[in-house]
Amino acid sequence: MYIVLLGAPGSGKGTAGKVLAEDLKLAHISTGDIFRENLKNETELGKEAKVYMDKGELVPDEVTIKMIEKRLQEDDVKNGAILDGFPRTKAQAESLSNMIKVDMALNIDVDFDEIVSRIANRRSCRGCSEIYNVVFSPSKVEGVCDKCGGELYQREDQKPEVVENRLKVYSESAQELINYYEKEGILYNAKAGDKVGKTSYDVVKEVEEYLKNN
Repeated sequence: MYIVLLGAPGSGKGTAGKVLAEDLKLAHISTGDIFRENLKNETELGKEAKVYMDKGELVPDEVTIKMIEKRLQEDDVKNGAILDGFPRTKAQAESLSNMIKVDMALNIDVDFDEIVSRIANRRSCRGCSEIYNVVFSPSKVEGVCDKCGGELYQREDQKPEVVENRLKVYSESAQELINYYEKEGILYNAKAGDKVGKTSYDVVKEVEEYLKNN
């Protein structure tokens, strides 16, 4: 089974995707994780992607598609996967349909004002890339990662002005993508609430109940 997660940056896709993947015993493929790995290893694709990510813009389709195609060839994906952050455009969706059969497109809907607040409160670890939220899930010691003791910082793409641009970019392509999967007959809309943890787990429960009955 392959499930595509749709939703703006900060909508809770990451948490929902990880929980769904664990519950359904599927691989969790996060575009963000793939980008960060390429950035950390300073691959050519990573360097090219960084230019766009730092400005809050979408990475060009050809770069993203190459990263995803390589990931989908790994052994842990043979039984299915949850795709978090890909596709983000109709062109990417069409390319994905040539790689795998998508069974569900889960659209997580959150108000943009709430998203700006969520992301602006995020902090990332320089050492292991673990993500915290200073309001909902802070580290035990301010500025220090619980997992590896690394320094926590606010990434360029987490600053309010960049987040607002990311949301603007997202909204310009989102509706076309939602329409694409709606026409395919596999779109499922889930309206999210106002608390990060509760929202994500509620969405997972709702989706699992839906899959069980369909």
